[in-house]
Amino acid sequence: MSQRILLVLLLFFGCCYSISAQEKIVKKDSTTVYKNIENYSKKRKFTKFVHKLLFRSTKKSAPSKKSIRNKYIIKRAFDKNEGKIIRKINVVTLDPFGYSVTNKEEVPRNSFEKFGNGFHLKSKEWTVKNLLLIKRNQPLDSLLAKESERLIRRQRQFRTVLIEPIEIENSKDSVDISIRVLDSWSLIPTGSLSGSQANFEITERNFFGLGHELEQNYTNRFKNNTKGSSTRYTVGNVLNTFINMSLFYQNDTYNNTRKSAKVERIFYSPLTHWAGGIFIENRFYRDSLPDLTGDYESQRFKLETQDFWVGHAFKLFPLKSEDYRATNFVTTLRFQNINYTERPSLEYDPKLFFNSERNYLASFGITTRKFTEEKYLFNFGIIEDVPYGQVYSITGGFKDKNKTKRAYFGARFAYGHYYNFGYIGTNVEWGSLFNNGTTEETTLRIEGNYFTNIIQWGNWKIRQFIKPSFVMGINRNPNIKDRININDTNGISGFDSVLLFGTKKLVASFQTQTYSPGNWHGFHFNPYFNFSMGMVGNENNYLFDKKLYTSLGIGILINNDYLVFNSFQLSFAYYPSIPNEGSNIFKTNSFKNNDLTIPDYQIGAPTIVPYN
Repeated sequence: MSQRILLVLLLFFGCCYSISAQEKIVKKDSTTVYKNIENYSKKRKFTKFVHKLLFRSTKKSAPSKKSIRNKYIIKRAFDKNEGKIIRKINVVTLDPFGYSVTNKEEVPRNSFEKFGNGFHLKSKEWTVKNLLLIKRNQPLDSLLAKESERLIRRQRQFRTVLIEPIEIENSKDSVDISIRVLDSWSLIPTGSLSGSQANFEITERNFFGLGHELEQNYTNRFKNNTKGSSTRYTVGNVLNTFINMSLFYQNDTYNNTRKSAKVERIFYSPLTHWAGGIFIENRFYRDSLPDLTGDYESQRFKLETQDFWVGHAFKLFPLKSEDYRATNFVTTLRFQNINYTERPSLEYDPKLFFNSERNYLASFGITTRKFTEEKYLFNFGIIEDVPYGQVYSITGGFKDKNKTKRAYFGARFAYGHYYNFGYIGTNVEWGSLFNNGTTEETTLRIEGNYFTNIIQWGNWKIRQFIKPSFVMGINRNPNIKDRININDTNGISGFDSVLLFGTKKLVASFQTQTYSPGNWHGFHFNPYFNFSMGMVGNENNYLFDKKLYTSLGIGILINNDYLVFNSFQLSFAYYPSIPNEGSNIFKTNSFKNNDLTIPDYQIGAPTIVPYN
């Protein structure tokens, strides 16, 4: 037992532990500016504290070869055109097959590429221009150009983009901008089949070339021949405001319904000043709850939700360096109203866990948020923008529920950076309600992310991913629905048990991902190996005394150069034990792969620390 505890602790804290980061090579004039600010910050305790939180000492800023983290980061020569007035912006959108943003001579040559392009409707030029932060008749700002490129890449209907300045002959103060964008094939059918039901989903992520997204899902449950469906329509970047609007409707095979509308503008860039959102939902569903004797009975739930938030980011330093421009003091406010019109009886919910409530929250924090370009991470061979930075924030407010107003206080620390051995990210959150000086419904979350640099093995490329997570609740509501588990996306993929739940858990996932050479019509088949483990405990139990549940999986991660869907996987997994299912269980999975994700280092709508 002691060896198992030691192994889990070493794996978990080894992934989450932060060490001092490498320094980037900086120019001498930038070093002088940094040094002046550092000297000024030493005059007061508060400014010294803020400077230490956000920046490293200039004493450590000597150039280092280690600061060049990988050979895939594309560098473009904007320096000599910096500050020139942009005369015009030329946008060229390309069909997905056979074209290249870097080689204008590359065109479709075989019948497969020409056939595919014939059924594709190219993105409109104004769809791309609406995503740009650089404008005509304004000085060229290389950081704005870099952010524009990232924002275009973030749209899943685009595969890749190249923005570059074009010098104008006999002009010393003006410059043209060339933008070449390669579309992805955007009409994606997916599906799954099991012994109990069949599912079919079709997604169009670039509706009529407008950048709108339409998702339609159909499900058929074999047992009673019941059918379900859902529809979501999303309009992105409305009128060049970076406001996204979406409508959603669902009626599943159990006749549960959900209708919602959402309008939101997030802090889409470190250069964004305003953000906010409105969310309205009407939901009806059935679920089973136990009474005091442990007997379960189906209950009806019907609720309406209205959610509003607004936020503003203030620049802390009026300087042009990327480090300073990416650093903000962010304030956000939120009001959330949840109204239950149908809820369980007191026999099944004596503590009124399912009851109407109002939440009033405010957050304040400092965030530094930057991005670096990677390849061979979640997709195959195309540029991906990996966020890194830091967040220090606090959240306060109160919850009005069951005729009682309880104060809420929470805090968050997040840090992510590249080192010479790979990328490490950590996220730590704590939050609690306070009732007459007593803490209630307290949550502590500690999460980590790690992936190695690319390991070359002949023509193959390999990465190792590690993702640990620890969640603990203290003085939680006794309702069974206020408990956590390690089922599927909450811990171990494919694991499903209604009997295993508690108030605290520790899980970790390890994945060795390979990237194979060659492709078949743009499809890349990349084998991987996954090992996951987790344990669940209660407030009165020592977590490491509980049983350790594990899974072993092998599979193929399938990527496509031209399609916009997430990587999907075909896998075969072995589970030594699953409560209520048995021992030595084998499962096959076929679904989109969302297991490996990296958090974005931004402050959004104030929220109570999630307990899941």
